[in-house]
Amino acid sequence: MVNFLIIFGLCALAIWAFLNFEEARRRPIDRNARRAAPGKFAKLSGGQTHYRWSGRTRGPVIVLVHGLTTPSVVWDQIIPALNDLGFRVLSYDLYGRGFSDLPRGEQSLAYFTRQLDELLADQGIDEDITLIGYSMGGSIVTAFAAAQPHRVARVLLVASAGIELKESRLEQFCRKVPVLGDWSHRLIVARQMRRGVAAKSGEVAQAQKAQLARRGYLDAVLSSRRHALAQTLETEHRALSRDDVPVFAFWAREDTTIPISAMGTLAQWNRMARQEDIAGAGHAMPYSYAEALVSKITTVLRELT
Repeated sequence: MVNFLIIFGLCALAIWAFLNFEEARRRPIDRNARRAAPGKFAKLSGGQTHYRWSGRTRGPVIVLVHGLTTPSVVWDQIIPALNDLGFRVLSYDLYGRGFSDLPRGEQSLAYFTRQLDELLADQGIDEDITLIGYSMGGSIVTAFAAAQPHRVARVLLVASAGIELKESRLEQFCRKVPVLGDWSHRLIVARQMRRGVAAKSGEVAQAQKAQLARRGYLDAVLSSRRHALAQTLETEHRALSRDDVPVFAFWAREDTTIPISAMGTLAQWNRMARQEDIAGAGHAMPYSYAEALVSKITTVLRELT
């Protein structure tokens, strides 16, 4: 028994040392990495945040918040249509994604809403804004709007988290189990993510490949799973209903991450929310079904302007 424990301990140490070595080999987000960034940087309390403005210099503001694994490039097929409607569009990379820093701390919704709040202050935005959040970004904009409804004109949710979430057994294990979950996430989940990205093409896939080569990204994803994505936002959605903040939700009918049943759950929490689904679309609809999603979003925004 003693020999088994010694062997097990040595193997565990060897695996941990290997994973740390692999992580150390990944590139940090530094000045050299940021030379390829298409936008600018705001120095916030948690570090540098990469952001981009597009559209006119004047006009109503839309802020786009991306999800768990894809940086702000996920919005690139949506932004032109928003600009055509006369909106100034602000997109940015969440901490630990894209070209933004990875500050210490649990990646809870408070962690991300603080980043959004500070970015708005840095950019001098004090008007009512439209928030559009995709996947985990849907949780972030919901939490922000519920806390500060006076600053938000409307909320648009795209395959939003915070309502219902499907996880594989491996994802559940990584989220719930410390140490062994961290190992499994760095080793097995990382391999799955690489295989999934390798089978794709296009700008979003290239951005995901770049992130997987960057130090701290995998840990950021796991921390978000354990904290931000673990939060169910029934209280916040009911608050948005009470405060008469317009909510519009768009769902992917073939989504295997955020099930279509979330549509019914949201209807129970906020009867005023307007909801639509897109046939054939999966969770990647902002770039895989962009045309259909743009059509629905622009229809809603035209009705309101």
